[in-house]
Amino acid sequence: MDELAAGLKAKHFTSLDLVNAYIGRILEVNETLHAVTEINPDSWKIAKELDCERKEGKLRGPLHGLPILIKNNIATADQMNNTAGSYALLGAKVPRDATVAAKLRKAGAIILGKANLSQWANFRSSNSSNGWSAHGGQVYGAYYPGQDPSGSSSGSGVASSLGLAVASLGTETDGSIISPSQINNLVGIKPTVGLTSRALVIPISEHQDTVGPMARTVKDAAYLLQAIAGKDQYDNYTSAIPFKRKLPDYVKACKMNALKGKRIGVPRNAISGRPPVLAAFNAALEVLKEAGAIIVENTNYTAWQQYRESDAEGYVLDADFVANLRSYLDQLTYNPTGVKNLADVQAFTQSFPAEEYPSRNTAVWDESLALNFTNESPEFWAYYQEDLFLGGPGGLLGALKNYSLDAIVVPSAGASGQSAIIGAPLVTVPLGAYPPNQTVITNPRGNLNATAPNIPFGISFAGDYWSEVDLIGFAYAFEQRTMVRQMIKPYIQPTTEIADVLGKY
Repeated sequence: MDELAAGLKAKHFTSLDLVNAYIGRILEVNETLHAVTEINPDSWKIAKELDCERKEGKLRGPLHGLPILIKNNIATADQMNNTAGSYALLGAKVPRDATVAAKLRKAGAIILGKANLSQWANFRSSNSSNGWSAHGGQVYGAYYPGQDPSGSSSGSGVASSLGLAVASLGTETDGSIISPSQINNLVGIKPTVGLTSRALVIPISEHQDTVGPMARTVKDAAYLLQAIAGKDQYDNYTSAIPFKRKLPDYVKACKMNALKGKRIGVPRNAISGRPPVLAAFNAALEVLKEAGAIIVENTNYTAWQQYRESDAEGYVLDADFVANLRSYLDQLTYNPTGVKNLADVQAFTQSFPAEEYPSRNTAVWDESLALNFTNESPEFWAYYQEDLFLGGPGGLLGALKNYSLDAIVVPSAGASGQSAIIGAPLVTVPLGAYPPNQTVITNPRGNLNATAPNIPFGISFAGDYWSEVDLIGFAYAFEQRTMVRQMIKPYIQPTTEIADVLGKY
């Protein structure tokens, strides 16, 4: 982002040139990878307006005139759809932009289009595949043919990694920013629930949903987080943000000495993985030590086994989804299919051929609709309190407190759950990739390559509520000492550059 902003300032190119370059890149690879569902037809007009503002000396901030993709569950009050990948919402209209989209516009970003996703943010089927949506097709990763892109922010991950936009926004309930970020060789920031508004984002769970950046560098992700964070009258969870006057400066947190003297815990009982991942992770601990961190081994989660056996998170998500989806649908100003609740959406999905039912079932919804309680019931509260214990005193927060830690570090695969169930932040950074002799392992459906040579993986820093500024610093200090991302190359890449479009439009 700094390089592009400098180029714009020096008049080497315009924002209109950037839009044309990125759209050129999308058109080169999208037929193969299906990462982008829609290009914003207003992109060119918005770019011209922002170029005019720049000429007049008006700059909105560091994102001014930079094209960003957003996940296709984040609403925009424009010509684009917001479908979560379902034909049930094709053509539906919203009363205003989602707050995070409005904040991007205010910051001067160009919303270039909508990124494809795992349908309904991976909350529909027990037998589908990451990155598939009826309205969007199957997303593929770019590091191995037929690669599982991970979910649910699949298109956001693939698009950011290949430079189909400067960066992208994803959403996470449990793993949907962290997992596709690590699989696509990216930095992903999953913020504390409430730091970024979820208003007019198609929901799963008010207790776990959060919106965050997916970018090629820690600093780029920090710029995006700075733009979208903050209180919002339409999301009462944001009222818990503890910073009184202004947010921390997430960009200034990017310091080489951020790890110096910091106590970083390693919960070995919560760490597993394939040998290449574990070897890279253990080597990364040495990098953290050299950066001045104090590595504290075996900061184990005391209720780890109970967490692994718990069904509490599933019940929380099931109950929240029924209520939260209804609330979203109630806000639509135009609803061509007339779906008003989950039962309606289920009926539509099971009867509309393009939704591929029953080949891709509705098992998650069947479970949600079979619940005999709501998210306002005592039963729900008991399950939610179980989550807060398993990720709190019995898990992540307990380890932070018991060992006086500044953060926890774990491989990104499997990192998300502990932070997800309590709504705490997590940041992933590129760590490595599978070696050339890695055996190819397909996903359960058999249509994607989930583990294969050259597929990337990451390392994650987890912390207490509202600790994003610290985690970003730790991630940056690690990133700058390793620069892993630059060592892992996609098998397919667009070739359009800014120079190719200068003066042609």
